[in-house]
Amino acid sequence: MPGVVSSLGMRVPAPVDSGRSWVVVAAAFAGMFVSFGILYSFGAFLGPMAEEFGSGRGATSSVFALTSLTYFGLGALSGAAVDRYGPRRVLAVGALALGAGLVATSLAAELWIGLLTYGLGVGIGVACAYVPMVAVVSGWFERRRTLAIGVAVTGVGLGTLAVAPLAAALVEELGWRRAHLVLGLAGAAVLAVCALVVERPPVQPGPAALTVRAAVRNRDYRRLYLASALLTVALFVPFVHLPGYAVGIGVAPVAAVALVGVIGAASTVGRLLLGVVAARTGALRAFQACFVTMAASFVLWLLGGGYGVLVAFAVVLGVGYGGFVAIGPAVVAERFGTTRLGGLLGALYTSAGIGSAVGAPLAGAVVDASGSYTPAIAGCLALGAAACCVVLTVGRS
Repeated sequence: MPGVVSSLGMRVPAPVDSGRSWVVVAAAFAGMFVSFGILYSFGAFLGPMAEEFGSGRGATSSVFALTSLTYFGLGALSGAAVDRYGPRRVLAVGALALGAGLVATSLAAELWIGLLTYGLGVGIGVACAYVPMVAVVSGWFERRRTLAIGVAVTGVGLGTLAVAPLAAALVEELGWRRAHLVLGLAGAAVLAVCALVVERPPVQPGPAALTVRAAVRNRDYRRLYLASALLTVALFVPFVHLPGYAVGIGVAPVAAVALVGVIGAASTVGRLLLGVVAARTGALRAFQACFVTMAASFVLWLLGGGYGVLVAFAVVLGVGYGGFVAIGPAVVAERFGTTRLGGLLGALYTSAGIGSAVGAPLAGAVVDASGSYTPAIAGCLALGAAACCVVLTVGRS
């Protein structure tokens, strides 16, 4: 049972930066591992689903787009919910939604049904596992906040690394329908266990955090929002379309999907490495460096080449992406406070929901119309550069 017993026999909450804090980090890691691992394995399902339903890559990519829009868009609600109701109830809802959504997707007879069941089920599951748990971990730490968030969100990268190739193997062995069923039941079970472990962070002294209403009137908060929206239009395109690009140049399907796993593995390094950098340079400067790194990575993809170049692209993108995910909450906590962090992060991440919802389908439509990935990749590079220009103005008058 969490907490310690006082001299009067009353149970009091465990302090921040304690052993209990790291138990919460472990639960957050597991929840992000399974939810994002399932989400980012969608590239393994894109081709088989498009073939069975007779839809193009652009239309089928809308499944991933709705999922991203749902989990980022609902982050504002799940973040506020964890502030009010605590993480256990929120994670329990996520477990139910993830499991039911994937089971229903395995039975879908038409693409539009799969769009709704997968997009809403997985989207709600991720929304309940990500923003709330990042906010809860942030509240459990003070001195080691950046490190703790970095460790927790490595679950995103390692989940992508492990689950994406596993999903591809399951699709080849069982077919895409049964693969969804297996992933749905396993993911729901893991989130349910996490819900039993976590609890609210202790209330920390200090100035009250900004409300979401006040934050949206803040110039730096708006700049962070715009920069994130621009960047994520480009960021999530490789998660959906890089495997198809690789297959098109002769890479085997499992090796092609493994590139998404490389992004995940590199993001794990980025989360930990850039977390250390942030402790020395400041969270904001390290966060800005992540934008520059991700934008520059698209130059490698645009140059083309063999599998080795694609691996290099995935590594550079992943390192920047990992730091982006790990350091962003610390930037928000430092500049706007922690007591309402769930709501602040959730509102900010709606920008990523818009970006991710636009990017993958738009890129798919461009590829279908032009017969080439080059225009889509060039567009990603331009958007990344624009995002850099915006984020570099944060903190300036």
